[in-house]
Amino acid sequence: MAINRGLAPPQFPVPPTQYNPQYMAEVVRAFSVFLAQYQNPGDMRGTKLTLTALPESDVGLEPGALFQQDGYVKITLSNKPHPSGASGSSAVGGVTVTTT
Repeated sequence: MAINRGLAPPQFPVPPTQYNPQYMAEVVRAFSVFLAQYQNPGDMRGTKLTLTALPESDVGLEPGALFQQDGYVKITLSNKPHPSGASGSSAVGGVTVTTT
C-alpha cells in the first residue's frame, strides 16, 4: 500500500448533507490520487530477499520479470531472448543412388 512507501494517503472530504457536485469532484480526485499511488510500484530497498519458484525461462514473461537459468537470476528484456535450449541440423552435399 502507498503508506509503506512513505506516501501520504489522499484526504477524502467530509460528505455534505445534500448532493454537491464539488464534493463529488473532490471524491473522484481523491480516488484518482489513491489509484495513482497504489499502482506505482515506487522504489524498493531491502537487506534480504528470497525468491522462490522462479520460472526457468522467460517464455511468456513481461519485460522486467525475473527468471532463473543455469543458476543465474536474469531479467526479461524485450530485445534479448533467452532460449532455454538450442538445437540445429545441417546437411552438406548430397547422395545419389543408382541401381542397374
